[in-house]
Amino acid sequence: MEKVYETVVTKLGANVPDFYQEKMLILFKDNAPQELLDYCVLHNLNSLYDDIKEGDILKINEKEFKITAVGDLVNKNLRDLGHICIKFDGNKIAELPGSLYVEDRDIPNINIGDSIIVER
Repeated sequence: MEKVYETVVTKLGANVPDFYQEKMLILFKDNAPQELLDYCVLHNLNSLYDDIKEGDILKINEKEFKITAVGDLVNKNLRDLGHICIKFDGNKIAELPGSLYVEDRDIPNINIGDSIIVER
């Protein structure tokens, strides 16, 4: 498989687990605005090798999720800010431009040091 994106979790906001029931994770590079820190999965490595596309595979510590839709700003926001929202609801239409949609499955518990990778 070809690696499209990779990062490693460096910090977790206190409220990240609250979003599991909402089927959502918010990724932000470690320069996130102060008011968002409690809600974000933070990282400092932000390697986007190619544009993320529908059909690619998101891996969180080897758990795989098929990407079902990609918002128009996902790739730009990752490049510029290291920031996207990942929605685990299986939507096939990207309702929000900065959101990445993956198959409807439970979000694995995220921990510091976990890898987040997109492959095709």
